[in-house]
Amino acid sequence: MIDRDRLGALLRRERAAFAGRNPRSAAEYARAGNLFGRVPMTWMNKTAAGFPLYLAQARGARVTDVDGHEYADFCLGDTAAMAGHSPEPVVAAVRERFETLGGACAMLPTADAAWVGAELTRRFGVTRWSFALTATDANRWAIRLLRAVTGRPKILFNSYCYHGSVDESLIVATPDGPRARAGNVGAPVDVTVTSRVAEFNDLDGLERELAHGDVAAVVMEPALTNIGIVLPRPGYLAGVRALTKRYGTYLVNDETHTFSAGPGGATGLWGLEPDVVTIGKAIGGGIPAAAYGLSDEITQKLAGMGDLDLVDMGGVGGTLAGNALSIAATRATLEHVLTNAAHAEMSEKSRQFAAGVQAVITEFQLPWSVTGLGARVEYRFASPAPATGTESAEAADGELDDYFHVYLANRGILLTPFHNMALMSPATTYEQVARHAEVFRGAVEELTGPSGPS
Repeated sequence: MIDRDRLGALLRRERAAFAGRNPRSAAEYARAGNLFGRVPMTWMNKTAAGFPLYLAQARGARVTDVDGHEYADFCLGDTAAMAGHSPEPVVAAVRERFETLGGACAMLPTADAAWVGAELTRRFGVTRWSFALTATDANRWAIRLLRAVTGRPKILFNSYCYHGSVDESLIVATPDGPRARAGNVGAPVDVTVTSRVAEFNDLDGLERELAHGDVAAVVMEPALTNIGIVLPRPGYLAGVRALTKRYGTYLVNDETHTFSAGPGGATGLWGLEPDVVTIGKAIGGGIPAAAYGLSDEITQKLAGMGDLDLVDMGGVGGTLAGNALSIAATRATLEHVLTNAAHAEMSEKSRQFAAGVQAVITEFQLPWSVTGLGARVEYRFASPAPATGTESAEAADGELDDYFHVYLANRGILLTPFHNMALMSPATTYEQVARHAEVFRGAVEELTGPSGPS
């Protein structure tokens, strides 16, 4: 239904407008020659417009770039700023810990850590918590512990899942069998040696892989997110839990992105009972923080394994993990910002956002879909919405993605650059939600209207 010539012309127009309105960002990018890829991290080159916007300041759900343009920020650090940018309770806690009390990296525990562990237990169910700085490390360290406990070598993932840069997770299912995900950089070993893979929402495929008897853990998001939101079919998650128990395999719920579902993530919302929960990004309110929680059964088994080095160089932990500053920020975020009431309001804003998108899809009779997960919402250029990671990957349309991202940015709205995801924070306003619907409609109207691009 899309005129690709029209789409190409509109995208060229919008990229030209982006370049014209952002000369300072372009200049900063041009002079960053000593940075690999010209950016602090190479993923910052994921931009629809040819170069990234440069940050001047951010507060709440608004971002201002170095050219002075203000944006309604629905990206929110791809979940890292789900609490909003610099929420005051977190700022106060960080200031007190770093400026008044000091000792951010003293390698001594603080009382805040026990409070955070108890609160995470209340929200997610599993009872013994340890800390990291990224969800990648939380997943990586949990995997090592589960391999140690089970004596099994392999970890099972869903095709096109996202668990950070964990080596074992970069595996996808294909008609010809499992293979490394395209673009996997410098893999230390063939991923099929370390991992197994099954499609999300495919219990038969999961059972076939578990039946080999060599899987220590299934590591999964309760709903796929980074390939576009893929929700579980009725009965799927209960089936996963039943199969993992049948085959003696531990179940890890990675709630890093699905924390948007509610105060206890999808685990709490849907009454799930994993053996391990991992989480990162949002819990620190913008300060790097992550955690992984283990069941009593796992911790008791680990305690009885005297040959494991869990306090020095055994491969689990890092000097900065659990630092006093990150823990103080996490306590402030969970205690005062991402509360039950805040999650309820964020989810309502997300429903309004989705309704605005769906109204445009309906008005213009487009074969597209919109899916929500609590405070998170995503629109896809496919209908019905994909049910597996592979279907979701195959539904991608890079040119359409770029068009909407740069069109919205030129009119003061930021989405997550990796996909068409919008996230609501406690500071997001209904006016921002309504503005997105207005601009989204304008983008669609120009794309599908009778007249060509101007």
